[in-house]
Parts: sequence; C-alpha cells; structure tokens
Amino acid sequence: MAFLQANIYSNVLGMEVMMNVVLPQRTEKLIGTSTAGSTEDVPVLYLLHGMGGNHSVWERRTNIERYVSNRGLAVIMPSTDLGWYADTQYDMKYWTFLSEELPEICQELFPQLSRKREKTFAAGLSMGGYGAFKLGLRQPERFAAIASLSGPLNIAARVEDLLLIRNEAYWTGVFGPLDEFKESEHDLLFLLKEALKEQKNLPDIFLACGEQDPLLHASEDVSRALSEAKIPHFFETAAGGHDWHFWDEWIQKVIDWLPLDEAETFERSGN
Repeated sequence: MAFLQANIYSNVLGMEVMMNVVLPQRTEKLIGTSTAGSTEDVPVLYLLHGMGGNHSVWERRTNIERYVSNRGLAVIMPSTDLGWYADTQYDMKYWTFLSEELPEICQELFPQLSRKREKTFAAGLSMGGYGAFKLGLRQPERFAAIASLSGPLNIAARVEDLLLIRNEAYWTGVFGPLDEFKESEHDLLFLLKEALKEQKNLPDIFLACGEQDPLLHASEDVSRALSEAKIPHFFETAAGGHDWHFWDEWIQKVIDWLPLDEAETFERSGN
C-alpha cells in the first residue's frame, strides 16, 4: 500500500485542505507485508472523521492502512473541520466540497480510482457517520454502501442535546435556526423519508454503536425507521462507548462487510 499526505486547494472552501490517502500498490517484501490488487478501477472508501478530529485521526488511532492492505481498496480521509458536512450559514460549503469537489480532485490526482457506483463507499464515526449517511441519502446514485459508527443520525429530532455539546451560536452557524432544523436538508430521517417517497435505490446500510454510548438511541431510531420501511440493513450493538476502542474494532467489520468482490455474495442482515 501507499500512504500519502496531500495538501490540496479547494476552490469551494477558498482554502488549503489536508487529506490522507491510502492507495493499493503491488509490493513484494520479505517481512510479511506484501500487498496485491488491481491498480486500475480501484474501489474507493471515503472515510470521515468526527468532531475534534481531522484528516489524520483514522491513521493515528487505528490500523486502517493495514486493514485494507490486501483488499485492493483506496481510502480517502479528508479534513472538514467542525462543519458537519454541511453548507454552513457562515459561507463555508463543506457539503459541496465533500460531495462534488473532493471526488473530482481525487479523480484528477488519482485517475486509477473507480467512478462506478458499485465500487464507491462512504463511512465515518460520530459526526462522520452522519456525513456518510448524508452522502448515501442525498446521492444514492453514487454510493453502493454506507456505514455509520456511533453516528448522531437523529439530531434533528433531539436538538436540545446539541446544546449540551456546543452553544446555540455554533449550531445556528452550521445549520441555521434550530427551530427549522427538522425536515430540512440536514435532517437525515427526513432525507430518508424523501428518498423512499421518490423510490430511490438506496445504498447498502451498516449501523453499529456501543451499548454504553450515549448516542445509541440515534442508531436505534434510524434502524427502526429502516425496518418500518422494510429496508434491509445491518445493525449491531456491542459492549463499548463513544471511543476509539470501539471504532478500531468496528471499522474492520465495516471493511469486511463492503462488497469489494463483485463475484462474492455478502450476507446482509435486516433488523
């Protein structure tokens, strides 16, 4: 595998942005770390960070490079600050950057990356899980699978919880007036309802959260809504909190779950 640290310029954000990238590379080594895989039409995972993190946090807190070393999977880990993958009210268009500009920049810099839906995935932890779901619900034609680890996926229904984390001025700056949050473009349950109404072909969905995580209710709410709509999905809980012990273990399960081999049949659990 090749590990790259890239400084890119975003015209959308009007600033330099950092991202880490893991790319498949054919190697032959003597210490058991040889890697194999295609270097053309490479499947790609957009892996998003949570609040307080940045482009480096997945590489520093997990063994993500080793986990994908023999999977032929590229991993794009961008920094998006505390913007909640939204086009904010303070004119920082993180959603447009993530959903439109970043894929084009990656294609320009790494033309071996696939453009095919069946080879494009998104995942993230906490705020990044929210971002991954937002990508899958708003752009289902681009993503074959999305995964959330400990994501605050129901925040529009529990805006009072937001004020326990940061003050109202911050949240209003990101999302706009909180009394208008529900049924807005930032409300994932509303986006899910609209996608179903429009009969969109949704990506495969993976949800996991620790049983001691204060955000467990969010994954439960989304799983319940998916079940009521008869949308197959994977949802599992296990011992753990809102921490890297849980995320390091479960990102490995996400990678195993991704449909990286089109000839292989992957089991999907509908809860």
